Amino acid sequence: MKQLDPHVVASVTDFNSMTNISGDIDLEQRAGLRRVSNLSTELEDITEVEYRQVRLERVVLAGVWTTGTVQDAERSLRELAQLAETAGSTVVDGVIQRREAPDPATYLGSGKVKELAAIVTSEHADTVICDGELTPGQLRQLESIVKVKVVDRTWLILDIFAQHARSREGKAQVSLAQMQYLLPRLRGWGESLSRQGGGRAGGATGGVGTRGPGETKIETDRRRIRTQMAKLRKQLKELEKTRITQRQSREQSGIATVALTGYTNAGKSSLLNAMTGAGVLVQDALFATLDPTVRKVHLPSGREFTLADTVGFVRHLPHDLVEAFRSTLTEVRHADLIVHVVDGADEDPFGQVSAVREVLAEIHAQAIPELIVVNKTDIADPVTLAALVTNFPDCIMVSAQTGSGIPELLTAIEIRLPRHKVHVNVCVPYSHGEILARIHQVGENVSAVHGESGSVVTADVPANLAAELRSLDFMTGDLVERS
Repeated sequence: MKQLDPHVVASVTDFNSMTNISGDIDLEQRAGLRRVSNLSTELEDITEVEYRQVRLERVVLAGVWTTGTVQDAERSLRELAQLAETAGSTVVDGVIQRREAPDPATYLGSGKVKELAAIVTSEHADTVICDGELTPGQLRQLESIVKVKVVDRTWLILDIFAQHARSREGKAQVSLAQMQYLLPRLRGWGESLSRQGGGRAGGATGGVGTRGPGETKIETDRRRIRTQMAKLRKQLKELEKTRITQRQSREQSGIATVALTGYTNAGKSSLLNAMTGAGVLVQDALFATLDPTVRKVHLPSGREFTLADTVGFVRHLPHDLVEAFRSTLTEVRHADLIVHVVDGADEDPFGQVSAVREVLAEIHAQAIPELIVVNKTDIADPVTLAALVTNFPDCIMVSAQTGSGIPELLTAIEIRLPRHKVHVNVCVPYSHGEILARIHQVGENVSAVHGESGSVVTADVPANLAAELRSLDFMTGDLVERS
């Protein structure tokens, strides 16, 4: 997406002057509908017949500015434009209105909705996307006035997830979140959605079992959705068992786990590739990664850990989506260390950090040690990087594109990984070569002397391996806990 000019058509008064002595928003501000310019992603030349045949949806964006500065409001609308573009739409215009709170009936003020309808008509748009979550009533009222489809931010994000889901688990998670969102928003249009399933007693039509009050079409839809949601939840529980088994297997091996988290499009997958050569799909698009990828990383010291690339977060991430992806996000909750990737080239990296930490708190992962990693330093503003260092003194500066800072990142990870080891003295018979191999793989400070009956080994190993060695009666000395 091309860089969007933050300049707006209407002149802006200072934010502090937008409220009067009583604290209420000035009438002049309430009456103004701000046009946010340069949001359009439409191609200038659309003469190609092929393009006209597959013409993308033309959308107008609408937002309500309740708190913060005008720059915050416009930044949010520009992010909404990126989301719309990721979903395959063409943004033709965008407006924001200054209000104390969204209108409970029409989101924007009733008069401003009519102005929005005029913009939709003049731009030949077929969709309006609102920068917030709309109630069922707001959806109905807006669509009745603007006469085109209305979508809110939540449904737009769900639509993007549906496009990008690849695995069976990812598709089931997105479907469940969409159904949870749709269930309270089903609405009847015309008689087709409000007909009774029953018939007149003794009537000639319908037959046995169809008479009586019956069930409306919308009630049937709700029942079917609830049935499908129950099936999806059962399916996700089965898939979660597989994920738990895989995670337990990694835990039993004694290898530490690190989770890559961060704002969407911050460069997590690129960083994973730079650290492991994993070859994971990388796109300059929002929510390119939905299915977690786990790879093993070898540190310069010989120590190993697993690195998990997880789904990116965004401001106002739908709660239903967090709930649906809870089993996937447990990869973060069970990690020994969270590597929080921040886009250093973004115009508001601090807002990204706050948004990610809100989601981490929602999944109860806020207590896990966190390492801030600022990515894209090769294209970032030096002033922004200096501000990030000031606020996060222990952060690591990297560029996944050039490889800069990767060695320093690996060193920082090794320092922060927990070292719960047990010092052992064992004699491993030659018939148990697999045990000796495991000690060399997951142990530290390994020393081996090969004798007649086996290998006499001293090492610092994970507690589970030490317990296994004791059960096999290989121990020749006492266990000593190492931190």
